[in-house]
Amino acid sequence: MTTTWNETGNDRLLASLALALVDLPRASLQELAKAVGIGKSTLHRFCSTRDELVERMAQHGAYRLIEAAKAAKLDQDSPLEAFKRLNTTHFEQRELAAFLLYHWKAAEAHDPERQWESSLDAFFLRGQQQGVFRIDIAAHSLTEAWASLMIGLIEAERHGRIARLGLPALVETLFLHGAFVPPPSSAVAASHQTTA
Repeated sequence: MTTTWNETGNDRLLASLALALVDLPRASLQELAKAVGIGKSTLHRFCSTRDELVERMAQHGAYRLIEAAKAAKLDQDSPLEAFKRLNTTHFEQRELAAFLLYHWKAAEAHDPERQWESSLDAFFLRGQQQGVFRIDIAAHSLTEAWASLMIGLIEAERHGRIARLGLPALVETLFLHGAFVPPPSSAVAASHQTTA
């Protein structure tokens, strides 16, 4: 790697670069620099090749998602309160999450990705043990389902299909309650009587 940027001090720029890499998948460093409003030489000081940029962004994205999981304090308070924080902290990293969706190399998963998955698996297991989450679905499957829902809705927001406002609450509602509307109790009782 070339000289280091203070990556935590340039979060907005790195988020913009993440989206530029998603929106312009074949762009050169010069085109990426222009897309985020910096000079090519500035970007070149950060990394000398496009592949190096993708690798550094993947490392930074994984680091930020681990930090988001830590900030959610998944081992504190009730699982439902921690789940709300999980949605909020991860939505704040939506650009990097979108980048990782397009540049994820599962076969080359780094330790940070495993650390992030392990922390979420442990959180969902804790919720299962406390009777908050279903036990007939493995904790790691809940991690994958939640991550897929979060990423899918972030992508839908990026493409203008859903509003940004309230997105963490939407993830929470869909994950915890699904899209199914149970029939009113009286309708269920009436349907049982007519079939008997």
